[in-house]
Amino acid sequence: MTISAEEAAHAPLVSDEQIEMRVSDLVGKAIKRQWWMLFLDENDVQLPHIVPVEGAPLVPDDAATQHSAEGMSAIMDELGAAQVILVWERPTGPTVAMPDRVWARSLAEAARRRGIRVRAQLISHSNGVRWLAPDDYLEHNPAS
Repeated sequence: MTISAEEAAHAPLVSDEQIEMRVSDLVGKAIKRQWWMLFLDENDVQLPHIVPVEGAPLVPDDAATQHSAEGMSAIMDELGAAQVILVWERPTGPTVAMPDRVWARSLAEAARRRGIRVRAQLISHSNGVRWLAPDDYLEHNPAS
């Protein structure tokens, strides 16, 4: 169900299901490899800015992670955002892959060190959108 920008400006995203539906509406199925930032205010209402990030390495090194976290922090300060939602878009299946884990874990940790609240992480894949729970990226199982 798609909602108007006016409705979105007044509807807080208080549940994981609401966030997943919003990401499905806005980002949808993956077309290319990139990641997105969506921002929430202190009342969990989405701000009208969505930032796509292209050209990131498949697996981040410390410099890529720090650069990404610094950019995220600067944008959040400029917008007055209280939280960020990260969406990892890649046109493959819904299975969580090693690059997903590394990016999610490294950026979550860099955000934590900067006092940034990451409200959610999701994957936009070739069939839709899926939630990326901390258990998906904090516990690394090389066999999966």
